[in-house]
Amino acid sequence: MTDQTKSGRVHAFIDSITRDPISVLLVGTLIATFIYFFGVVPLFIRGTFIKGACSAFGWAWQAWNPLANQEHSKLVPLIFLGLIFYHRKEIARAEKAGDNKGLLFVGLGVILFVLSARCLQPRLALGAIPFLIYGAVLYLWGKRVARIILFPCAFLIFLIPFGAIEQATFKLQFIITSAIGFLSKLVGLKIDAIGTTLNASDGKFNFMIAEGCSGIRSLTAMAMVTAIFVHLTQDRLWKKIVIFAFSVVFAIVGNIGRLFSVVLVAKFIDPKLATGIYHDYSGWFFFPIALLAMYFFSKLVNAEFLNKRSAPIDIDNAHGH
Repeated sequence: MTDQTKSGRVHAFIDSITRDPISVLLVGTLIATFIYFFGVVPLFIRGTFIKGACSAFGWAWQAWNPLANQEHSKLVPLIFLGLIFYHRKEIARAEKAGDNKGLLFVGLGVILFVLSARCLQPRLALGAIPFLIYGAVLYLWGKRVARIILFPCAFLIFLIPFGAIEQATFKLQFIITSAIGFLSKLVGLKIDAIGTTLNASDGKFNFMIAEGCSGIRSLTAMAMVTAIFVHLTQDRLWKKIVIFAFSVVFAIVGNIGRLFSVVLVAKFIDPKLATGIYHDYSGWFFFPIALLAMYFFSKLVNAEFLNKRSAPIDIDNAHGH
């Protein structure tokens, strides 16, 4: 970039400030308020074994930990900024006309934050963030810009830790166990699948499919990847909804492939290796399999027989005129 180009951009930025100083002031005030209430004010308890209080962001940072398998949430703010950067040209070209309806979304975000403080539920505070950002953009720059940043704002929902739902999805353990038992019989392995356990008929190994292996811990990460994929590649809303809804299936398929590979290693190489270092690094099998499932399902959704439109009928020819 030449010095002349940089100088031109600086002058353009200064001109935008001088033309609309009120909007710039409002944006600065919103950012400062946002940082203060979410990043400074100590409202929430850090954790069971940590004394003292912390801000919403402080609580979230300690909640995004490997023990809860929620550390991928730390990437969400960076992905949000990356999506905004990806759409920067659309945002620059969009017509800008403030809409007072944005205050409704800002008000909803404020209500959620107040409720989070009153109920000591930091997840509500994190859930308020998309409404606050979307509402502020709609109020300041209008519908066109707000529509562009709608998905990046919705993506911020993944800031909320969802690890607790593992307890409500124990049935996935049985699905995974049954699927691995079926695959084992398909390739001639004598393995008994009982409940959530896999027992080799020769007594060589005995595995139990734990909650963390059932796919639910990988579900949030797969849902994030699927959401970004459909946003960037699909042109119809119904396609985006259908493919995203199947993200749980992609996670299950990925975990079936991963755990079946653990069974194969235990059967043909060494059970200790399978339950030790191989199990710890078998996640490398999960994402390729899950991503392939997502890719081929998207191909199916975009198949010609599902997307072709009925040809218009020529009434004159149909009646022989």
